[in-house]
Amino acid sequence: MSKKNRQTNTREDFKQADYYKLKTKAVDDLVSASPENSPLVSDAELRKYRSGPKLKIAEWAIFCFIKWWFPAAGCFFFLWGLGTYVSSQLDLMLVGAVALGMVTDILTNNALRFMEKVPGSADRWIMCSKRKAYSTFPLNILYAIILMFFVYMTYSVINLSIIKIRNLTSDVVPLGVEPILFGLFWLGWDLAFVGLKNTVRRALKDARKPGT
Repeated sequence: MSKKNRQTNTREDFKQADYYKLKTKAVDDLVSASPENSPLVSDAELRKYRSGPKLKIAEWAIFCFIKWWFPAAGCFFFLWGLGTYVSSQLDLMLVGAVALGMVTDILTNNALRFMEKVPGSADRWIMCSKRKAYSTFPLNILYAIILMFFVYMTYSVINLSIIKIRNLTSDVVPLGVEPILFGLFWLGWDLAFVGLKNTVRRALKDARKPGT
């Protein structure tokens, strides 16, 4: 074999060795990848590789729609659906609150986590954000009872105001319960309580920082 052919074969062997070496390194990097050792990638770069419709909807709008839709559907199925079977208004509200608490824990919060673009970004929209199985189930039911009380008080204040302004009799109900407005009231109080929780959490976190 000529000297020129030996040199050509040697260069090809080196190229193949480097090629497999790079492949092996890529596989090792992929296997050992974790959130701690992965490089930070900007949201603009991540959006290039996401598939979806051309119309981009803000994450907060999607989350608000989800947090409105489930209570509105719960009002339709539980408050309207059971209204003819449960005569006591207090019992109906309690049953509806327990059902909505279960819906929040099983459906609403999981839907928010499924729609989040960055892992953990949905937690600031959730009152009970722990991810352990069934640990938040009773807390979400208790939280739903509190929300139901505030929604009921909102309806009461509005109806009493309308009755007073229009000089109506006390047995008249100007504003009845229906899914769309019920969902909006539920969403408003939910956002208020979640926002208060986030504010308190940030204040406690800032207070724990050294030098503050």
